[in-house]
Amino acid sequence: MPTIVQKFGGTSVSDPVRIRRAAQRVADARGSGFEVVVVVSAMGKTTDELIALAEQVSTSPDRRELDMLMATGEQASVALLAMALRELGCPASSLTGGQAGLRTDGVHGRARITRIECGRLERLISRGEIPVVAGFQGTSDEGEITTLGRGGSDTTAVAIAAALRVAEAGGYCEIFTDVDGVYTADPRLVRSAVKLPRISYEEMLELAMLGAGVLHARAVLFGEKYGVPIHVRHSQKPDHGTMISRESPNMEELAVVGCALKDELGRVSIRQIRNVVGLQGRLFTALAHANIVVDDIMQTEQGSAAMIAFTVEHADLAESKQIVAKTLQELGEGEMSVEVGLAKVSVVGVGMKSHAGVASRMFRALGEAGVAIHNITTSEIKISCIIDAANGQRGLEAVHSTFGLGLGANATMAMQTDSTRL
Repeated sequence: MPTIVQKFGGTSVSDPVRIRRAAQRVADARGSGFEVVVVVSAMGKTTDELIALAEQVSTSPDRRELDMLMATGEQASVALLAMALRELGCPASSLTGGQAGLRTDGVHGRARITRIECGRLERLISRGEIPVVAGFQGTSDEGEITTLGRGGSDTTAVAIAAALRVAEAGGYCEIFTDVDGVYTADPRLVRSAVKLPRISYEEMLELAMLGAGVLHARAVLFGEKYGVPIHVRHSQKPDHGTMISRESPNMEELAVVGCALKDELGRVSIRQIRNVVGLQGRLFTALAHANIVVDDIMQTEQGSAAMIAFTVEHADLAESKQIVAKTLQELGEGEMSVEVGLAKVSVVGVGMKSHAGVASRMFRALGEAGVAIHNITTSEIKISCIIDAANGQRGLEAVHSTFGLGLGANATMAMQTDSTRL
């Protein structure tokens, strides 16, 4: 029988009623002829509550101890869901990330999966049991409990699906969440946003990295690398959601399939520094060693002096400043400035590879909406503009409208075909 991996987020298991509904979803899938592996997040806001508890006893909680504490949230969820499944007559066993075979690099708070030892999962499945795995966590080769950081449970689910090779037998990964699927824009910000029935890994990866909060980029990367189809759907509704899979030829008919807003960005600028060979490598290697993801990088030169600026999320700004300050101190030159209150609005679509005029259309829409552009970055399938955070929603609505993303598929295609000729 094909195997599917079902992941339930925190809101999907936030109370006993929802836990029982999640268990019924699993039982229904099993009754439809699937072997099922379940991955579960901590209940509701448990993780936030545990972090707040730690901060009440320590002004700067040790990351190792914080991982030990936060891992208990998912452990409660898997035990409760396994109990609910047994009530429905479905044999189930709860497992921590480490018990399920998830091995990590040992970096506390931001660990990455190095491998998954599937032996125990495969034995449970062969005995007719449903493994219920704690998401967001694993263990290092030294036996240390680690957490995977933001989007960790999504990443756990897709990684397990990849390790079990579920796609080879017609299986896939289902991500149950509190939204219907992937939309053309965040429906909380753009009322006319519509759900996409299908999107490519490449497009979803860009949207996830650009601020679409439906699915974490790391999970999409696992799906793309190992060819795991990912179905994002609402945990409380039976409706079809959005299927994320490999690109198909007709996907290029639309130049733009969606847009995203990433707010709460800060920009660190370095001035009065000589552009010596190896400068950039030294600076960004230090940031990488701290697992800080740099968003956009800009460099300008005037004579022998250089100005380097980069953006990071507000949560990483304080640590980024410390690293840059230390680097400048070691170099013995340069000065640093920091800006906050920035955002990034982006459009995404594999069709950009074969459609011209997308950039001009986007820039014109922002200008007509009175939104100033501070910086521009592009790739084959996306265009991003750094803007003031205060103009974020207005900018998002403007680009969503100019590409007709709130219209039906045929109308959107006709509008984009006309507009991209300009």
